[in-house]
Amino acid sequence: MNDLALLLSPEGRALLDEVRDTDPARELAVATRLRREHPAELVSAALGQARLRQRAAVKFGAEDAGRMFFTPNGVEQSTRASVAAYRARRLAESGVTSLADLCCGIGGDAIALARAGIRVLAVDRDSATAAAARANAEALGLAGLIEVREADVTEVDTAGYDAVFVDPARRGGRGRIFDPEAYSPPLSWAVSAARRAPRIAALKIAPGIPHEAVPEDAEAEWISDGGDVKEAVLWFGTEPGAVRATLLPGPRTLLSRGLPDPEVRPPGRYLYEPDGAVIRAHLVAEVAEELDGGLLDATIAYVTADELRPTPYATAYEITDHLPFNVKKLKALLREREIGNLTVKKRGSAVEPEELRRKVKPQGPHAATVFLTRVAGAPAMLIGRPA
Repeated sequence: MNDLALLLSPEGRALLDEVRDTDPARELAVATRLRREHPAELVSAALGQARLRQRAAVKFGAEDAGRMFFTPNGVEQSTRASVAAYRARRLAESGVTSLADLCCGIGGDAIALARAGIRVLAVDRDSATAAAARANAEALGLAGLIEVREADVTEVDTAGYDAVFVDPARRGGRGRIFDPEAYSPPLSWAVSAARRAPRIAALKIAPGIPHEAVPEDAEAEWISDGGDVKEAVLWFGTEPGAVRATLLPGPRTLLSRGLPDPEVRPPGRYLYEPDGAVIRAHLVAEVAEELDGGLLDATIAYVTADELRPTPYATAYEITDHLPFNVKKLKALLREREIGNLTVKKRGSAVEPEELRRKVKPQGPHAATVFLTRVAGAPAMLIGRPA
């Protein structure tokens, strides 16, 4: 908080502009030079903030990150801007005009909500975090739509807002927290707060949440961005019991139809690797039906089919070889085909990709992908290339 006060001064803002593109390898030399003209505490704060902004550019884009203020935890835990924008659009399209953002962090979601035209009360109990959220609203010209309040979210009255968004802290002093009741605040409290929302509520949770932990009156949505699973959201006041996977950019949304597990069948010409959000949402059966395919193994989310059909929900590979797992045979095959660019993917195998690469020593001008998996329970290697 003291660092932020320094950085918001005219001298601090000018220094932030000066160190914006500082190479981390040159920080010591830059700091030594700047300390001749500026207080050491301010120089350290500016260089630290420059590092955080560089890290945050991945989530927020270089333009916004270059104007925002971050804490280390804020960079780590904040929602990626593309995901926050998608959620804000969904809320705005549902008719939401005002929202209480509980556990707002440095304000990533509040920014997206305000840009969607929603008036936001952003609440966080940590002083430095709330101060960063307030500074970010001002830096991005959104202070008129975002009120930041430093408070315990469990004591905030949300009755005057259309909607509630809760993002409980899922990290503690020892790292990531896996027990939802150990979240801060606990998942049970967050669900109660969501149920009290006048119209609609969204509760951000870890994508690894067990499906049996999803309340019956909630809609569950798993979201990926560029193929990486980012989060899960419990929605209240939308479609109770619905399950969906949403892929960004797009968005592309796949809804559960309650299909039974696909049948296991021999490998076909094509292997499909479902998007991580599809797998987390347990919607592999919906993808398999779309592709007229089946599973290689009852416990593994690889779909096999005889035809190539375009789908946004899975990546297709043409399979050229199906072999029992055998490192010597794989090494010989790769040498024979002069494959040096080898991509190793695995599901249901204890072998680590880098360990396999060291053993087979791929060399040559050609490329291939090898899948280490099981076929009807037996360890197998499938070799192919993107279709």
